[in-house]
Amino acid sequence: MKTPHFNISIVTAMAVGTLILICSADARPGNLFARNGNRAERSSTSEKPSVRAARKTMQPPNQDLFAERKQLQVASYPRYRLIDLGTFGGPNSGVIGNNVMLNNRGEIYAQLGTPLPDPYSPNCVNFDCFVWHGAVRELNGIVTDLGALVEVNSSAPTYITETGLMSGISQNGLIDPLTGFPEFRAVLWNQQRSIVDLGTLGGNSSQGFAVNSRRQVVGVALNATPENPDFATFMTSVPAATQARAFLWQNGFMQDLGTLGGNDAVAGVINERGEVVGHSFTNTTANDTTGIPTVHPFLWRNGTMRDVGSLGGTLSVPGSFNLPSFGNGSRVLNDFGQVAGTSTLLGDEVFHAFFWSNGTMIDLGTLGGSSSEATAINNKGQVLGRAIVTDTPFVRHAFLWEKGQMTDLGAVAPCTRSTALSINPANQIVGLLAACTDDPGEPTFFSAFYTEKGKPMVDLNTLITPASDIHLTDAFSINNRGEIAALGKLPDGSERVALLVPIPPGR
Repeated sequence: MKTPHFNISIVTAMAVGTLILICSADARPGNLFARNGNRAERSSTSEKPSVRAARKTMQPPNQDLFAERKQLQVASYPRYRLIDLGTFGGPNSGVIGNNVMLNNRGEIYAQLGTPLPDPYSPNCVNFDCFVWHGAVRELNGIVTDLGALVEVNSSAPTYITETGLMSGISQNGLIDPLTGFPEFRAVLWNQQRSIVDLGTLGGNSSQGFAVNSRRQVVGVALNATPENPDFATFMTSVPAATQARAFLWQNGFMQDLGTLGGNDAVAGVINERGEVVGHSFTNTTANDTTGIPTVHPFLWRNGTMRDVGSLGGTLSVPGSFNLPSFGNGSRVLNDFGQVAGTSTLLGDEVFHAFFWSNGTMIDLGTLGGSSSEATAINNKGQVLGRAIVTDTPFVRHAFLWEKGQMTDLGAVAPCTRSTALSINPANQIVGLLAACTDDPGEPTFFSAFYTEKGKPMVDLNTLITPASDIHLTDAFSINNRGEIAALGKLPDGSERVALLVPIPPGR
């Protein structure tokens, strides 16, 4: 049997999608409040020296002509003013997952570092071992500390609605006696920024992944029934010893949504109609290829959980395998019940992005290479993601799929990898670039990108006026007003969340 194009450590992290640091080779299990999307690039196929040499031959032969065209492209795109959300006195700020962190009113959430050392070190939940608090930049420009259930503990928002409601996660100051790891609680922040503990299903932890304007929250919660820790942890992404179940919380009550036949499930997104998407084990027997039972996405509607299926393999989820996103992302279900995701093919050796609607799953294919992944879907049925162009040398590009056609969105030289993450109704698309240098440790190895449907992609950093000390590495969300939520690095290596606001033409 050939080696699959992913390993079980990546599989374990990706199915919940919450923990980018678990996807990293040097990560410690249990870093729940991880940061951005580009670390997932390091978990996938890496370039050998011979491939890096080959990559250099891929540059345009006429560099002067290329530079001139690039300047023209940049000139035709919007310019942005960068607003740094700062920190709460700590060294870093960031976000967790690839979720909706920016609404159409311009409210944006983040997770900002404090100067408080993590009380649970070495079981740190943030990569720098400081306490981080959820935060939101209000419509008046003030950044509000959302606090935590216990002030000296960490919290993180995971989704924001058009009315400013936010789902999230908070530590509660307790240690799970079954695992020795800090406990978490799913929480809801209302418009007055009060925090509500949503409880559990009888176990010691829960996590809130998405909320709609009807104050319905979905996520994963533990019950009191003992479970294989490897299976439960697959769904929760932090140590767990009892069954993990998908939940819907509304009107003060947490409902167990059930499973597709296994013991464990997780709910990742809910739309305005109250439909829920997540993934579940379909049985309790581990597969040789993945080490876990078969996983399928589900669509829960009006009390019934429907199996979305797979493309023939034993691992199928909403959203992406390798990119971090809570519950595999709050972008992977639209308001018409259509789902975008990723599934292994028969044999679990490669994986493809899929589009599902009304019981039919469509394999989106690739851009010529072996695999592809979906990251988002909108109400037009447009699907974003990334697909391998060539396996050797390893080149992976962002794609836009619509009406049966996958379009290669390209990359920005010298970068050879790109991933599309968000699209708005004006067909403005943002995401991230990778392999922009030969050294993954360099700050400019990653860059954020901007493109418009049918136009060339540009490095988002070239559109910032005035220029900023923050080098943008990821662009996560673009709203209907063209505002962008992004992540970047300062020259000293510290990380920042930024809001990019379009500058009106002529100014």
